[in-house]
Amino acid sequence: MGRTKSSGRIRNHMRRLRFETGEMTQAELAELIGVTRQTVVAIEGDKYAPSLEVAFRIATVFDVPLDSVFEYDPEG
Repeated sequence: MGRTKSSGRIRNHMRRLRFETGEMTQAELAELIGVTRQTVVAIEGDKYAPSLEVAFRIATVFDVPLDSVFEYDPEG
């Protein structure tokens, strides 16, 4: 059996989580996780998948499990 390349996509719930935690700004989140605001914008807009370390930092800021912030959609 041959391998097929997955065209999956990682979706996130960062915007919703930011607003559920007192309307945190993208800049505030960026400072808390140690990245630029532009990086948060790119992650939130599904233009960039964060490293595993950054993903865990985001989940830690919101005090939720990683799969409450990110979900993998294998169908893309």
